[in-house]
Amino acid sequence: MSETPLIVQHDAYGLPGVVRLTLNRPGAFNALSEAMLDALQHSLDDVAASDARVVVIAGAGRVFCAGHDLKEMRAQPSLDYYQRLFARCSRMMLTIQRMPQPVIARVHGIATAAGCQLVAMCDLAVAASDARFAVSGVNYGLFCATPGVPLSRNVSRKAAFEMLVTGEFIDAQTARERGLVNRVAEPEQLDDATRALAASICEKPHAAIAAGKGLFYRQLEAGIETAYQLAGETMACNMMDDDALEGTQAFIEKRTPRWRKT
Repeated sequence: MSETPLIVQHDAYGLPGVVRLTLNRPGAFNALSEAMLDALQHSLDDVAASDARVVVIAGAGRVFCAGHDLKEMRAQPSLDYYQRLFARCSRMMLTIQRMPQPVIARVHGIATAAGCQLVAMCDLAVAASDARFAVSGVNYGLFCATPGVPLSRNVSRKAAFEMLVTGEFIDAQTARERGLVNRVAEPEQLDDATRALAASICEKPHAAIAAGKGLFYRQLEAGIETAYQLAGETMACNMMDDDALEGTQAFIEKRTPRWRKT
């Protein structure tokens, strides 16, 4: 029996109107497979058209999300496939920004690559104190172009670029200081902190929150669609590079990449 890639819970945390979407591939560190992307897109579209007040995105198991499913990506090495995959992911990420409900990322463990992108695209984020964040694709020959779009719109340019070119992790407190997350809580208090933030939003007029969110991004992110198109094309082409293919294969095989000699 196949796993359900996404668990949908209504009236989460005992709060009417709060919908919790839990990434449910714990054995694969909640990697964003095609099935996961489709499930997220479907659920976000449904919630956007409903009278829900707040969305919480969480992860099952030990981590929040480790990014794209590299095994799935490596199995279909064609430019057309990668273009379609990154376009699908970008559409889902943009849905988070375009929907009227505020979306909170509840982050524990790690959020890497497209998982870090997901955190950055959410309107708000609450992280466990031991959570860590990275855009680590460069370690496997794949520059995290699409994750770089929301990352560079959350943190300063130099901080974002350092993360993108080093692939190094930052801790939760650093993520908060740089503006990637809003609040940090001890792991055992993560749900309480997430609930408190959601409850605070639910107390406000729904129409004002919805209109305010729409205006916030219209004035702030006027060029994001073009940025996503360029980044998706860049990432798709990059994925066809021999070093990127070798890097993802090495990741799958849990070995050191054998780079091309330049």
